Amino acid sequence: MMIETELTRVVELFQFPFMQRALIGGVLTGLMGGLLGSFTILRQLSFFSDTLGHSALLGLSLSLLFGLDSSAVLLPFAVVFALAVVYLLERTQLWTDALLNIVYSSSLAIAIVVLSFTDRYQGGIESLLFGDILAIQNLDIVLGFILLVGCIAFVGLTMQTQILLTLHEPMAIARGVAISAHRRVFVVLLALVVGVSIKAIGVLLVSAFIVIPACAARLLGRNFATYTLISAGLGALSAIGGIVLSAFFDLPSGPSIVVTQLTIFLAAIVAPSKSKLLAQ
Repeated sequence: MMIETELTRVVELFQFPFMQRALIGGVLTGLMGGLLGSFTILRQLSFFSDTLGHSALLGLSLSLLFGLDSSAVLLPFAVVFALAVVYLLERTQLWTDALLNIVYSSSLAIAIVVLSFTDRYQGGIESLLFGDILAIQNLDIVLGFILLVGCIAFVGLTMQTQILLTLHEPMAIARGVAISAHRRVFVVLLALVVGVSIKAIGVLLVSAFIVIPACAARLLGRNFATYTLISAGLGALSAIGGIVLSAFFDLPSGPSIVVTQLTIFLAAIVAPSKSKLLAQ
C-alpha cells in the first residue's frame, strides 16, 4: 500500500512542468555527456573535463563581481578557458596531468578570492557545487537541444577522422588530418557541454556525466560506433533513473544521477562476457 502511494505521488510529481523540464534536460545532458565522453576518456582528457567544470566557478565569480548575468557569461567563458588550456598544453609541452592540476587548482583559488570581494551571490553554495536540475528553464532546454544537434552533426560527419585521432594520432598526421583544428572544435564542444550542464549537475559532479557512462560503455562495446551509441544511451538512461530515484526517495537530483551512473558502471563490470559481444 505504501509503495502504491509513493508511486502515485511520483507520477503526480512528473505532471508538473518543472519536473518535465528536469527530465528533458537530464536526458539532453546525458546524451551529450555520453557522446563526447566516449572520445574524451580514450584521449585521456577525463581530467580536462573536470578542470572545465571547476573553471565554471571562476566564470560565475567574475560575472558576480562585474554584475553580469551568470548564464550569459558561463558559455563564452568556458570556451575561452578551454582554448587557453589547449594553447598552454601545446605551448609548454608539459605533462598533461601536471598542467591541468595547475590550472584546476589555480582557477579554483582565484574564484574563491574573487567571491570574497562580492556579496552579490544569493544562491546556496550547495546548489552551485551539486547543481539543481529542477531549476532548468525552457531556454536551457533549447540551448541543450541545439548543442546536442551540433555534437551529433560534428561526430557523425567526422566519425572516421575522430576515430583515427582517438586511436592512432600518428597515422592521422601522416594522412594530413588537421589535428589542431579538430582538437579545438572538439574542446569547444566539450566546454559548451560542460557549461550548459553546470546548472543541472553542479561544479563538483559535472565530469561524472562525461566519464562514467563512457567507461561503462567501454566495458560493453568493442566496435567504436556501437560503443559511442551505448555511451550516449547510458548517459540518458542514468539521467532518467537518477531523477526518478530522486523523486521517489526525495534525494538531491545531481548526486542521485551520479549514483545511478555508478550502479550502471558496476553492473557493466560484473556483466557476463557475452554482453561484451554486443558491439561485435
